[in-house]
Amino acid sequence: MFVQTQKTPNPNSLKFLPGKKVSLNGSYEILNKNESNNELIRNILSINGVTGIFLAEDFLSVNKKEETNWEDLKHIIISFINEYYSEGRDSVISSSKENILQNDLKEIEKKIVKILETKVRPAVERDGGDIIFKEYRNGVVTVKLQGSCSGCPSSTMTLKQGVQNLLCHYIPEIKEVIAV
Repeated sequence: MFVQTQKTPNPNSLKFLPGKKVSLNGSYEILNKNESNNELIRNILSINGVTGIFLAEDFLSVNKKEETNWEDLKHIIISFINEYYSEGRDSVISSSKENILQNDLKEIEKKIVKILETKVRPAVERDGGDIIFKEYRNGVVTVKLQGSCSGCPSSTMTLKQGVQNLLCHYIPEIKEVIAV
């Protein structure tokens, strides 16, 4: 198995592409090894200098401390990924997770979620991250940035010039987009 790596706009995040499915049920961000019983996730989060993992359909993004060098981490992470899949596993995440139920959303919130899922998410996933709708109140959309997007130096500009402009274009009631 050949695990490829790909740089992201965030210098402290690296995308790992195992060439196999990673998550069968959407994206997950895990920042603490005690949040998961998964062997691969726990092993990677146990590496000194690793601060979090973001899992999507076909990649993992690993975040590190700024003072840690990727050359010290990359080969260990690839080794863990290879070992995990060589034991016959088909994916890292296969169980379901909580999702925002579309039925519980107001009409404007449904529009926001649809735009985020169809127009924004594919772009942020290419960069190793994700964007999650949190709430809409009084013209302000609150989102959560995950994976490579979390803590990325360019995420504020992307959020304001990209996501905010896009949402304001399609939904005039929106005045601002903020991240938590």
